[in-house]
Amino acid sequence: MNSFLPIKKLATFIFALWLAHGAAAANRPNVVFLLADDMRADTIAALGNPHIQTPNLDRLVARGTSFTRAYIMGGLQGAVCVPSRAMMLSGRPLFRISEQLKDATTWPMVFRAGGYETFGCGKWHNGPASYAASFPNGKSVFLGGMNNHFRVPVRDVMPDGKLTPPRTNALHSSELFANQAIEFLRSQKDASKPFALYVAFTAPHDPRQAPKEFQARYDAAKLPLPKNFLPKHPFNNGEMTVRDEQLLPWPRTEAAVRGELADYYAIITHMDSQIGRVLEALRATGRAEETVVVFAADNGLALGSHGLLGKQSVYEHSVRIPLIIGGPGLPAGRRTAAMCYSFDLFPTLCELAGMETPKSVEGRSLVPVVKADREQHRVEILAAYRHFQRAVNDGRFKLIRYPHINKTQLFDLQDDPDELRDLAGEATMKPKVEALMTRLAALQKEFGDSLPLSTDQPAPLEIPLPPPGKKAKKTGQ
Repeated sequence: MNSFLPIKKLATFIFALWLAHGAAAANRPNVVFLLADDMRADTIAALGNPHIQTPNLDRLVARGTSFTRAYIMGGLQGAVCVPSRAMMLSGRPLFRISEQLKDATTWPMVFRAGGYETFGCGKWHNGPASYAASFPNGKSVFLGGMNNHFRVPVRDVMPDGKLTPPRTNALHSSELFANQAIEFLRSQKDASKPFALYVAFTAPHDPRQAPKEFQARYDAAKLPLPKNFLPKHPFNNGEMTVRDEQLLPWPRTEAAVRGELADYYAIITHMDSQIGRVLEALRATGRAEETVVVFAADNGLALGSHGLLGKQSVYEHSVRIPLIIGGPGLPAGRRTAAMCYSFDLFPTLCELAGMETPKSVEGRSLVPVVKADREQHRVEILAAYRHFQRAVNDGRFKLIRYPHINKTQLFDLQDDPDELRDLAGEATMKPKVEALMTRLAALQKEFGDSLPLSTDQPAPLEIPLPPPGKKAKKTGQ
């Protein structure tokens, strides 16, 4: 049985709800949703990283609630950003999504049907059909892939809902998307009609290109390496030869990883400057005080942690994301360690807008946590990557299982947040390993994951690594 709600039925459902709200509908908040691409949770200065410059995100931290343990559920393909965005947009878990959002109800669809002016710009990794259903109005839409940030192919939405042929220009992608967001905000003259603006940056995804003045802010030699830096991952995690892992030669050198970090921080700082422009345009409209602002990322990134570069793992650096929520009547300057999924944002936005959440949505609203009515949200977190990795996190202990090699890791995240000390082999931890394996199997069943957690034909624990591929070319200005 298909549990997705078709858009026509959805429109009827929301319209009836809107009428029931009557005059209160005019008081619903606007929404500005800002999404980063491949951004680690530890790359915001105000949240504990003194080596990066993010003044505008720092201001968001001061004005809202920051979730320090927000997660994605993972991905079943190397391009983790595709399923992660599908989850965030549909409010559904990894094993019950269509990556192209076929027949899915997205939160922009709900807002559109509920009387909001919806506008999208930037990266849309889930197919043109779902974009058209979500946004009747959109410009500079990037349908995904890896492109030079100064020549990103973008399209606009035509009156018939189709997209124009792609075009390119010399602007950096973050500037281009910010310009379109600002243009939309300036067009919103009717204060009685709420809007929902979705700005999906393709930064800081590689190639890590930033304008020269932002590159100049970072001296690679002075940047500290991640605490869990390794020259090479210690065993075959199943994805040792994926594209992301070929961006630097094996073994990783400290100098090479510092160079990547400098480029990464530079493109984040540049994106932060464009976020500042968008937020200033919002303030200039006079509607900032009636607008909910959300900042999140589609997934994290290794960038030298555990000897890896990409996001194709279930370590914290890859599945934990930044998440900030602020707006009218919501606490400012608050941080919470409540665990949540990115797909919890759909019902959160619906509740903040006073709209009922569609039955197809499986996320849980974060509003009680944001308002400090509740400290705990999810007791456990399931993470998955293809058929190679599964993990369960109970808030303190995290178990990672590699079914293809019958290997288990156990980390105490309270004492070892960087996942450096594997406790799985310690005799005193055997009961905890067994308990978490049981919980992992239960969560798999709950979320529809049928992957066996062991195999009769394990792959080699170590594999010979191929000669390194060429590093992604940096052709930016």
